[in-house]
Amino acid sequence: MNATETMHLQGVNLRFYVHSNAKHKGRLLYEWILEQARDQGLAGGSAFRAIAGFGRHGVLHEEAFFELAGDMPVRVEFVLRDSEAEQLLNTVREAGVELVYTSSPVEIGVLGQHKNN
Repeated sequence: MNATETMHLQGVNLRFYVHSNAKHKGRLLYEWILEQARDQGLAGGSAFRAIAGFGRHGVLHEEAFFELAGDMPVRVEFVLRDSEAEQLLNTVREAGVELVYTSSPVEIGVLGQHKNN
């Protein structure tokens, strides 16, 4: 490890795919997933909204169609240790949420010096 690389480990890229208007317990589903991850003490996660896409049902969603604007795909993504990914997956499973997810092995690294400001 060189002087500017402060961390390097193996992990998982965990991605959940949901509709932007999907809800769970009165919350937008992507917000609920992020809240669960934060409550579990995970380091971070992000939600990304697509500009177009289709899923397993073959319906094309595009921002250009006004009537579908609220139903765009959202990807909620985390880079986690294996145990953290399994914990978050179990939370979503136990909540009975219906969604698609992917999980891929990744190398996690941080470059540069960490500064506490």
